[in-house]
Amino acid sequence: MSNIAKALSRRQDRAEGVGTNKKSIPFNKQNYQSLKQECLAKKTLFCDPTFPAEPNSLGYDELGEQSSKTRGVQWKRPKELYSNPQFIVDGATRTDICQGALGDCWLLAAIASLTLENEFLERVVPHGQSFTENYAGIFHFQFWQFGEWVDVVIDDRLPTRDGKLLFVHSAEGSEFWSALLEKAYAKLNGSYEALTGGRATEGFEDFTGGIAESYELSKAPPHLFKLMQKALTLRSLMACSISSSSQDTETKTSLKLVKRHAYSVTGAKEVHSYGRLVQLVRFRNPWGRVEWIGPWSDNSKEWNSVQPEEKAKLVYSAEDGEFWMAYSDFIQQFSRLDICNQTPDALSNATVSRWNYSQFEGDWRVGSTAGGCSNNTATFCSNPQFVIKLEEEDDDPYDGEDGCTILVGLMQKDFRKDKRIGREPNAIGFTIYKVPDKLKGCNNVHLGPDVLLHQRYTARSNPFTYKREVIERFKLPPGEYVIIPSTYEPHCNGRFILRVFTEKEAAASPMDVEISADVEKQYISDSDVGPHFKQLFIQFAGNDSEVSVFELKQILDSVISKRTDVKTDGFSMETCRHIISLLDRNGSGKLGCVKFHILWIKIQKYLEVFKKHDKDNSGTMSSHEMRDAVKEAGFQLNNDVLQVIISRYANQQYTIDFDSFVGCLIRLEMLFKMFKAFNKKNTGKIELDILQVMHKCERGLRFLYFLSVVLSFTDVWLGVLQWLCLALG
Repeated sequence: MSNIAKALSRRQDRAEGVGTNKKSIPFNKQNYQSLKQECLAKKTLFCDPTFPAEPNSLGYDELGEQSSKTRGVQWKRPKELYSNPQFIVDGATRTDICQGALGDCWLLAAIASLTLENEFLERVVPHGQSFTENYAGIFHFQFWQFGEWVDVVIDDRLPTRDGKLLFVHSAEGSEFWSALLEKAYAKLNGSYEALTGGRATEGFEDFTGGIAESYELSKAPPHLFKLMQKALTLRSLMACSISSSSQDTETKTSLKLVKRHAYSVTGAKEVHSYGRLVQLVRFRNPWGRVEWIGPWSDNSKEWNSVQPEEKAKLVYSAEDGEFWMAYSDFIQQFSRLDICNQTPDALSNATVSRWNYSQFEGDWRVGSTAGGCSNNTATFCSNPQFVIKLEEEDDDPYDGEDGCTILVGLMQKDFRKDKRIGREPNAIGFTIYKVPDKLKGCNNVHLGPDVLLHQRYTARSNPFTYKREVIERFKLPPGEYVIIPSTYEPHCNGRFILRVFTEKEAAASPMDVEISADVEKQYISDSDVGPHFKQLFIQFAGNDSEVSVFELKQILDSVISKRTDVKTDGFSMETCRHIISLLDRNGSGKLGCVKFHILWIKIQKYLEVFKKHDKDNSGTMSSHEMRDAVKEAGFQLNNDVLQVIISRYANQQYTIDFDSFVGCLIRLEMLFKMFKAFNKKNTGKIELDILQVMHKCERGLRFLYFLSVVLSFTDVWLGVLQWLCLALG
């Protein structure tokens, strides 16, 4: 129940802007300013209890406590290593970032690229930190993490051996911003060892909040140059690198390019040279005087063929730390190009073009929304679904083809943290279908097999990947599309972020049903009850002609146990109490003949629905059939409510027997009835004061008391989603 309350609270926070870079979330609930002021007041240095200077913070396997790689490690503060340590000197540069004994060169490449763009660096490394003024041994950094910005607080105790930093360090040693940044990122991911192995694009995204594409230049697509030009107009962060073996670290090519380090791409232009157009790419190299000496390098003869006015438009200068190269040489000399497309809030310049951006959270839950890929026809449609409406084609398409550019990124959460507990990542991907004409504009539906399994997909990620994220770029005709993220195999738990970037405005939203109930009311009087039924009822009810909760359980168990076509382990007392609460209007706690007759009609209907959805005639129903079964019984439920229902009513094999099915439907009907009674003004929300909360607690709904305590509400406001999730949970 606490997880539900937390999820609902987070949704409310997000609506208020919590989780943006300007309103970041304190990681582990540690507030930097409060902790720093506390240390200054006590004249003590901060010691972080959530990421202590202990072996567990180093790692769990190769960097575990018993590993030879961690022997002799001592945690020291910079002031114990240098008499005058510096946080950052003359701005951040590439020489501040030297790799240590950790396989996180991917992270260092991302940090190096970050130093090329001050606007991005300042989001990650907040101003006002030093080892002099108001020093308290505490620092903080901000990272984008699965859809929200978090502020990570650390102490400045760093792992050392023989008086030297074990991991990232600056070339001269006394500058510490990069080592502290690495520590904060290690804390965010659980340990230093969790940072081993990765791709620079992962760091790009966590440092900017953008979505990063990668291109192997040996397989460069034909329109890559035009795509680069488009990316530059959208202020995308671009970096390229030359791969090499670990033995070649820091070596240079014969044309003076440095291997295994990121160059920033800052321009892509066409110039006239000797009567033909030449495609040029501009690079920024802030790391020293080593620069490209091939064609189109500074002061090369090729520049003599360019008219002065055209050269001026390129802002050409031989002494500005940038250099040019022909695009044809670029794809030959470099190995990889990474493009990190930025969200609109990352750009302070209001005049630049921007991507349109949508972001959604979701999860795959075994038994309800973990349907697997489209190969799994019985369960695929149960996956979460998201709809996007593409209405306007791109301006000036980079590939010359009309259509709507769409970038889709699917990221699985806790990718690195799960390593520590030995949990392998899921193979993830997504499929895109066109929404049928008859369903266009209908966001409050969940597409079933009648739609999805009878048409070919429009686009999909290829292949499914065990990586943290899969990203694909598509060009689609205008229209409505549904995006279905999934794991490759069904029945795999996981949480994900789905991000969609489009060049033009595009409406995107979860595609799920609107919660509602349309239960057929039974209007029955005493005269409608036949004599045979009355006689049977008297036999069951005894002298008082009413059925108590105990008698009701005996009756239901006796009748259902005689059937061979459904399985049951007996009706619970809780279900029987809910039945009486639903039908007992006078508060006697018992059912008379008429009410019992109404109940019997309900159970007969529920039995008919249950058998229809027992596809294999096993006497039980698969939890993936629950959506359609409750719909036929009169309830439209979205994924959130279905997940709660499955966790409550399904067994370990994710099947539901008949008594659980009846218990679920009775509970739903009672909760909808209660919500309607409280929703007198028909606003879609109900307000309960503390007296009503306590009254409902006495009737068994203790979750309301729990909610009032956990969320500290005096008056509890609940929509139907919150009401159902909390009550069922």
